[in-house]
Amino acid sequence: MAAIARHFALWKTGQHFYNTSIARGFGVSAVTYSKKKKKSTTKTGGQQQLQSVAQSLASRGFLRSNQPYTPPPNVASQIQEMSSEAGYSSPSAIFPTLNDKFSFLEDCRKKFNYSVPNSLLHELSTVQDVIEFYESPVNTTLPMDTIKTEDLPENLHIQSEYVRFHPEEDTMFGGVSAFPKSSTLVTGVKYRKKYRGHIAKTSWP
Repeated sequence: MAAIARHFALWKTGQHFYNTSIARGFGVSAVTYSKKKKKSTTKTGGQQQLQSVAQSLASRGFLRSNQPYTPPPNVASQIQEMSSEAGYSSPSAIFPTLNDKFSFLEDCRKKFNYSVPNSLLHELSTVQDVIEFYESPVNTTLPMDTIKTEDLPENLHIQSEYVRFHPEEDTMFGGVSAFPKSSTLVTGVKYRKKYRGHIAKTSWP
């Protein structure tokens, strides 16, 4: 029993077990136990990874499906009236519970036909926060579409509806390409429905 206890203690501490005489007494061969060292992670690497993820999400901000919203002219007075009916004395009143906050935001959603995104729920803790939220318009127009309606400088021209070469649809050069062995690939899922791709014939391979 003492040999077994000593063997178990050495195994728990990660030490090596080389006593062959004890091992032969139990009819087993000598075994070496070792524990793998865990890889150390630094806080700097984790922070850099979080920053890269945040930058990636920020660059895809315009791809999110947000509902446009135009606030009515008297949105502040309507929310104040709703808060008075709910029993809040002033716009700086804090919602006592999450259920009260949910009920008030649900009434605002029905009133203005626009709901608060999940990413902004934690920022709305008072009635004044709700007023500021519903007073802010939400424009979902892409920057490229916005430029179409603006007055650009005379030396700047943006062609939004550009022409993509395809030999079967070309009417200017009779389908003859300036780059006969270069293909025009449409890799985007969105623009595949709008533009046709073309695989050029090559002599090799």
